[in-house]
Amino acid sequence: MDQQIKQSLPPSIVVNGLTMAYGDFVLMRDLNFTVNRGDVFIIMGGSGCGKSTLLRILVGLKEPAKGQVLYGGDESLWDAGEADKTRMLRRTGLLFQSGALFSSMTLAENISLPLQQYTRLSPREIRETASFKLALVGLAGFEDFYPSQISGGMCKRAGLARAMAMDPDILFFDEPSAGLDPVSARLLDDLILELRESLGATFVVVTHELASIFAIGTNSVFLDVTTRTMTGGGNPRQLLETSRDPALRHFLTRGEE
Repeated sequence: MDQQIKQSLPPSIVVNGLTMAYGDFVLMRDLNFTVNRGDVFIIMGGSGCGKSTLLRILVGLKEPAKGQVLYGGDESLWDAGEADKTRMLRRTGLLFQSGALFSSMTLAENISLPLQQYTRLSPREIRETASFKLALVGLAGFEDFYPSQISGGMCKRAGLARAMAMDPDILFFDEPSAGLDPVSARLLDDLILELRESLGATFVVVTHELASIFAIGTNSVFLDVTTRTMTGGGNPRQLLETSRDPALRHFLTRGEE
């Protein structure tokens, strides 16, 4: 996305004073960050810091203990009524760790599900859209394959095609490289960058993989499991150069400094 256009648009998501908790146990507190239009925004931190919980809050699956998630800079996701909340979330797509494809359905049938449920497209238009989304992720010609007939990396790409079925403005990924070999993980990273350039979408990615963080991340938040709050944010490469926070530096260097 052109930088001047990006700067003129409201942010995709603004998080203000967010606290995440399970009952009386506070997982993270006082989270404040902005996901700008066109970002590949990385949610990073060590095991148990709450990365996936934060993602669930951002996509409307878990209510925060405190604070706001603002879509478009001014619409509060968790203060909205059901109709407005549904409208806001319709702008998003979610890729789960496993790809979460239905094993009894072909790839085209998996991608067609949200189109059948939420649009008035004809069966022919739905089939054409499913084929187009598969082609975008490098799976042209695989419409009639079942998930069991393709590799793990291809399943991840098919899951991404389904997440893009409704042309979302924001795509959320939960550990997209999990279970992939290094070559497949790099191909998925490259695909994310290609789609960001071609679609102008915003990506929010939960990952602990350093190669992916530095390869695709343009912005980030670091969740520190010890202090139970964020201790850094911004471009991961710039954070590596400028941050003096020991936990953040240890994470970004894997303790090899």
